[in-house]
Amino acid sequence: MRCDCHIHIVGPIERYPQIATRTYQAAEAPLAALMAHGAARGVTRFVVVQASFYGSDNTLLLDSLDALAGDGRGVAVIDPATPEALLADFAKRGVRGLRLNLYSTAAGRELQQIAGSFTPLADIAAGMGWHVEVIAGIDVLLDATDLLARSRVPVVIDHYGLYGGATPQSERGRRLLDLFRLPNVWIKLSAPYRVSDDPLCTRPDAAWLAAIVEAAPSRCVWGSDWPHSPLHAQQGRADLQRPYRPLPYATLVDSFLAALGLDAAAQAIMIDNPARLYGF
Repeated sequence: MRCDCHIHIVGPIERYPQIATRTYQAAEAPLAALMAHGAARGVTRFVVVQASFYGSDNTLLLDSLDALAGDGRGVAVIDPATPEALLADFAKRGVRGLRLNLYSTAAGRELQQIAGSFTPLADIAAGMGWHVEVIAGIDVLLDATDLLARSRVPVVIDHYGLYGGATPQSERGRRLLDLFRLPNVWIKLSAPYRVSDDPLCTRPDAAWLAAIVEAAPSRCVWGSDWPHSPLHAQQGRADLQRPYRPLPYATLVDSFLAALGLDAAAQAIMIDNPARLYGF
């Protein structure tokens, strides 16, 4: 069964309030709609990643995992002081990772460093048998290479490492690929539009895709990033609802598979690797 390893669910705001410090008001994006999109392309497993506008209130994430039953896993955002009993409940319901977001929130982008935030999460993840998922730009990741290399838990890097204008052959690109070669580092091949000048790009860069898959063939997973948040430039007001990017789910799947071009790699990236990472 194919797995989409990076999606967000958004519920009715009156039932699932969004934090006051959000950068925009997210429109509803229900689980049922996502499952219908996935079914058309054989995607039946989903990893629900806690959205920034819910802060550390994981209620909707957990409700979504309950609805997905055995076909769902979660990546939560928590306060490091979260009680062990609550963490145990998270694990029972399908949480398998903790998210460190230095990209999707204004505060995270201003922080610009992983050190200090990563270690408390990694300590909790180690005790739970979980991983830490990091979303941060290439320069932030490169500054933290030594820290991530020493991690006792798997580290999952979002969105191709948000390599920006770097190429695989550039000095920064080569360093990012060296990070990806570390045996404890996994990479999400997700959201090609976040590393493209085209905000509606659905096809990954061929050179980067080939280089990453070569560097970590058994530690790459695919994700759609559904429902495709608005550009950061269109955000900035908590009371303003912006439309999601109009990206057909089927096109994202088809474009990725076409760019990959290898059935064996598709089997690993969309089925086998996620099963190992998330414990399906």
